[in-house]
Amino acid sequence: MASQEKINSVTSITSAASFRQVEDHEIDLAAVTSKAISIGEVGVTLTNEQKHFILKRLHYDVLESLEDLPVGATFMIEKIENLSVEEALEILKENYKDFEDDFNYPAEDLDLNLRLIEHTPDNFENSVRNNLANQLDRKDVEKVSTESVNINSDADGQLEANQHDYLTIVDWDLQVRLEAAIVAYHSPYPEVRSVTLPFDDPNTPVETLRAYVIGIIWLGIGAFINQFFAERQPSISMSTAVAQLFLYPSGLIWYTIFPDVTVPLGKFSFRLNPGPWTYKEQMFATIIYSVASGSQYISYNIYSQKVDVFYGNTWVTWGYQVLLSLSTNFLGFGFAGVLRRFACYPIKAIWPTLLPTLALNQALLNPTKKENINGWKVSRYYFFFTTFGASFLWFWVPDYLFGALSYFNWMTWIKPESFNLAMITGSVGGLGLNPITTFDWNIISYTTPLVVPWYTSLNVYLGTFLALPVICAVYWTNSKWSAYLPLNSNGLFNNVGETYQVAEVLNDVGLLDEEKYQQYGPPFYTAGNLVVYGAFFAIYPFGIFYESAVRWKALKQSYFDIIDTFKDFRKPILEQFHDPHSKMMSRYPEVPEWCFLVILVISIVLGILCVELYPTQTPVWAIFFAVGINFVFLIPLTYLVSSTGWGFGLNVLVELIVGYALPGNSQALMIIKAFGYNIDGQAQNYVSDQKMAHYAKIPPRALFRGQLLAVFVGSFIGLAVMNWQFTSIENICHPGQSQKFTCPNSRTFFSASVLWGTIGPKRVFGGLYPVLQYCFLIGFLLVFPALAFKWYGPKRWTRYFQPTLFMGGFISYAPYNLSYYTPGLYVSYSFMYYIKKHYLTWWEKYNFVLSGGLDAGVAFSSIIIFFAVQYHDKSINWWGNNVPYVGVDGGYGQQSILNATESAPDGYFGPRIGHFP
Repeated sequence: MASQEKINSVTSITSAASFRQVEDHEIDLAAVTSKAISIGEVGVTLTNEQKHFILKRLHYDVLESLEDLPVGATFMIEKIENLSVEEALEILKENYKDFEDDFNYPAEDLDLNLRLIEHTPDNFENSVRNNLANQLDRKDVEKVSTESVNINSDADGQLEANQHDYLTIVDWDLQVRLEAAIVAYHSPYPEVRSVTLPFDDPNTPVETLRAYVIGIIWLGIGAFINQFFAERQPSISMSTAVAQLFLYPSGLIWYTIFPDVTVPLGKFSFRLNPGPWTYKEQMFATIIYSVASGSQYISYNIYSQKVDVFYGNTWVTWGYQVLLSLSTNFLGFGFAGVLRRFACYPIKAIWPTLLPTLALNQALLNPTKKENINGWKVSRYYFFFTTFGASFLWFWVPDYLFGALSYFNWMTWIKPESFNLAMITGSVGGLGLNPITTFDWNIISYTTPLVVPWYTSLNVYLGTFLALPVICAVYWTNSKWSAYLPLNSNGLFNNVGETYQVAEVLNDVGLLDEEKYQQYGPPFYTAGNLVVYGAFFAIYPFGIFYESAVRWKALKQSYFDIIDTFKDFRKPILEQFHDPHSKMMSRYPEVPEWCFLVILVISIVLGILCVELYPTQTPVWAIFFAVGINFVFLIPLTYLVSSTGWGFGLNVLVELIVGYALPGNSQALMIIKAFGYNIDGQAQNYVSDQKMAHYAKIPPRALFRGQLLAVFVGSFIGLAVMNWQFTSIENICHPGQSQKFTCPNSRTFFSASVLWGTIGPKRVFGGLYPVLQYCFLIGFLLVFPALAFKWYGPKRWTRYFQPTLFMGGFISYAPYNLSYYTPGLYVSYSFMYYIKKHYLTWWEKYNFVLSGGLDAGVAFSSIIIFFAVQYHDKSINWWGNNVPYVGVDGGYGQQSILNATESAPDGYFGPRIGHFP
């Protein structure tokens, strides 16, 4: 009986005839896992050597026992066995054509792909010897061929392969089916295979009452914490990784205490307790949390407009806030419908930043069989909690007990009063040229080095490193009076080197007073800020044109698909995508395009009401401008971040355009900036969650409903928190506020509104910094040599050189510096290159779990530290906490090369009084 159950379990995996059928990617998980299946009971037409080869290629060779195979191993062996050679070859040919220039696709796997296509069974044995000849000295080929390789046929006529690396072709017939099955049933990317399943069980509960209730409860808690502490310096946040730690036991508790009864509500009746808490429910609740738990971008608007220390606008009422919040948040949602075909469904849209969340979900909900990976036997589950605990405990050291380990600016300790030493090597106010900068994971993880690909970290770091001498050149040559100012600050300064007081140039209604302005003068940028803004202006034309050119084939096809969709609204979008994850998702009904269009229209209407019903001084056309500029730029920008894990927003570009179009109008600039930037950020946020659901096989319509509810609830919670803070926190946003609610982000937002809106880019860049205008042209012209190198340069260099990322490194300064990037480079090289290349099995199992554990430990520890020893100050005053802030790097003593009152003509620098631009 048991044997028959095993046979039925295996048969259920191979029920469909072709990988092109969705049924071929589905299993009954309960049936397959009901009985242990051994290696001898699957792939019955394959030899033991062939099955061992498959397990090694799929990294299941580390299993301690082959008597109870993981479901993934059973599934893949059965699919490989039933895949024909002819079909496999077609899969590999199409795969090679599609991924030939994909920098995320492992180069060695692509090379194997090509060799399998070119080889035939007739010349197979020679190809084995030729492959070995390319790796070994010619005189050793015969010895290796006869002794080590053992290419003699076994009893079944197959070649023994269990001793060989999968990159060497030793069994062409098997390997062509194996590599094709990886592409047809899982993913060509090892990082995706490590956090996803190669099959789907459509019967797994997802959109349950308990998933909604648990997700919304923790969304409320997270939204409160994240919004409450968003304007504290330093801020505190409850990350998605921390939320998952609470979602998981909450699901288990619900399963334990609630009865399994059906609540009748007509066709909407539901089960109160549909069985054990599932990985799909966990992911559904996680997405509900992640999509709306963060602080809202429009909070900067509301703080800047509402708080007395800024504009103090009394008309910023609850009604205005609700309209602004809902319109900006849901406009991005409307764009996410269009982005699906560009950045969710395409297999090349990996979204590296999502992988740790998926890895943690797997660790918590999908226990693995016992494995031995280079001596490591610990499960993902225990490994996560071990790293979480270690990170939680260690963060107390650099954050509270020994602060010097956080800002480890040890080189400045040699001579704290040395200005040049502090400016070049300092971590606090300098440029951070220091080989060992921190022992604090919160700083090490600033670049997400365990998540983004190695080439991303390297390209960005090279750009950041090259920007350092450029900033030095600007500063030490006193270009544009920068030597009178701090080197790397993001603040604005007046013509005597002091903080720019924007109130000195405003009239009673917050607009520019020309007479006051001519007396007080314009604001000035530091050298670091000049380079950052110049890089921003260059990267917009460069990034848009370059990324569009190199991805033109995919972009063009997607645009054609959009046109086809308009011709036939009933045609499912997923029919246009043939990778296994899209095939599995085609089982579930999609969200119609008109749903996103309706949300887009309603959001625009809410935005119009917002600017028309309140004295925002914002024309209606400006909202359509924000929508239009996002439609143009959003797709290539999202393409970039979805494949590399790095991206940039439209905030600076929107500021510049609106500043020219509506000079002297800071209120309009702030509102349009909220629309222009928030559409971008929210759309990417929504579509990245859609991709996470795509990986986890969450039905699109369930996701749509969950996201809508979460964003709606999260918007009101964020607004409620802000308004409570305005009346309950004394001196909020004032410098030196006793509980550190100094509003650093809103202060930057406010200053930018004055610079770009009240004073205007025409005055600032037309008269003060005219060279910055040419950065747009420079960025555009650099596209052509970059494309020439990409298309005609040596493949080993062009494959991984990403000039957009390289240029993006230039925007890494003011106030950040190289010290935030150097430690991440070490970690990225170690894990994302070396360990991934030499210990791939270990990397696939533990890397993203390690990332999630370390991040969760820091986030949870920071919250405990705040309430335990910082809310009521219990700081420890000793050398280890004080030394990073002693001397010039800490802000004491000389802070600029030149002193305006001593060295500048008439005691001030810049244009002369009465002749300000």
